[in-house]
Amino acid sequence: MINIRGEIFSLDELNSFLPLNEQEKEIAKKMAKHLTVYYYPTVSELHFEIEIRLQIIKAAHALFNSRAEFATFYRSRCNDVYWELTTKGGFQLKQDAQPAQAVVNIFKDGTNYAFECATAMMIVFYKAVLEVIGAGRFNNLFRNLLLWDWNYDPDLDVKTVRTTEYLPGDVLYFKNPDVHPKLPHWQGENAVNLGNGSYYGHGIGIESAEKMIEMLNKQRKPEAEQSAYLLEQATRPNFRSLYYKARRFNYYIFDQYGVRQNGNSQKNMDQLRRDYITIQFG
Repeated sequence: MINIRGEIFSLDELNSFLPLNEQEKEIAKKMAKHLTVYYYPTVSELHFEIEIRLQIIKAAHALFNSRAEFATFYRSRCNDVYWELTTKGGFQLKQDAQPAQAVVNIFKDGTNYAFECATAMMIVFYKAVLEVIGAGRFNNLFRNLLLWDWNYDPDLDVKTVRTTEYLPGDVLYFKNPDVHPKLPHWQGENAVNLGNGSYYGHGIGIESAEKMIEMLNKQRKPEAEQSAYLLEQATRPNFRSLYYKARRFNYYIFDQYGVRQNGNSQKNMDQLRRDYITIQFG
């Protein structure tokens, strides 16, 4: 159920005042049908979450098509123009690199990258947020990016909740309890719920839940008794926190002649605020 300021809204009611495209409507439809109550103090906050969820789905497809490879942590690789490869197989943003450009490069130059499935999910989350809030805000929120496992920037604030009411854009986990001891990287698969009965898992690709489980079962130990299965949980960015943190960077910026500047540029926002007259709105 979708609750806005204490009032439950059906999908038809939302359509009367919230401009959603067909893909966004599918996300809202799922939310409206669930028993879980999704509460929002404003319509714009609801729209923000739906936009992020849609961009998570798009980023998952884009990463699948990027030709970035699966690798265990110790065989990870990255483009050293933007990232430093850590001893643990993580990607640390270089001091002279812009976060937005570095994230986009993973999708544009995928053959230079290899990483495991949890890192892939974080890359998808960051790309989705970038698409919604823009490069300027993204660069200010995520200045010290480290891509490694489930490590995340505090401003992304990823949460895992217990649920069976999954939404498009959620990251789910297929667990393989009887994995072969020589294949620990097959102990499970993180996967983006694409919303149409299919899931994206880095290293497996885009498949149905049944196919994901079938592929994991092939990596079990001899005489395994337990099948792989989908955990009753969902991992998501903290949409509400992101919404309000992104709004901190809503600025009109004027120079000394009263000419408005582009506050969503690649230039550092702190420098803009020092150089020009700024008016915060929202």
